[in-house]
Amino acid sequence: MPNTKSAERRMRGNERKHQHNRSVKSSLRGVEKDYRALLADGKKDEAAKALPGVHSAYDKAVKSKVISRATANRKKSRLATSLGRLK
Repeated sequence: MPNTKSAERRMRGNERKHQHNRSVKSSLRGVEKDYRALLADGKKDEAAKALPGVHSAYDKAVKSKVISRATANRKKSRLATSLGRLK
């Protein structure tokens, strides 16, 4: 337990941020999973339409500092490459 008032406030803020970060990461995983499902089903047109939404979700996560810019860029690149590999 925190010993000071400021530590109590920090603890409450940290918990709020923790919950927000978990929520954003969970939604990112869901978006990526849906996109990969389209790729697995061979639906290239639908996947191509979904890709900008996936990129947008990663960019928003970076904006709120949930994930780093490098991580988002790496994942976006790999997702785009996987679309290109689909025949």
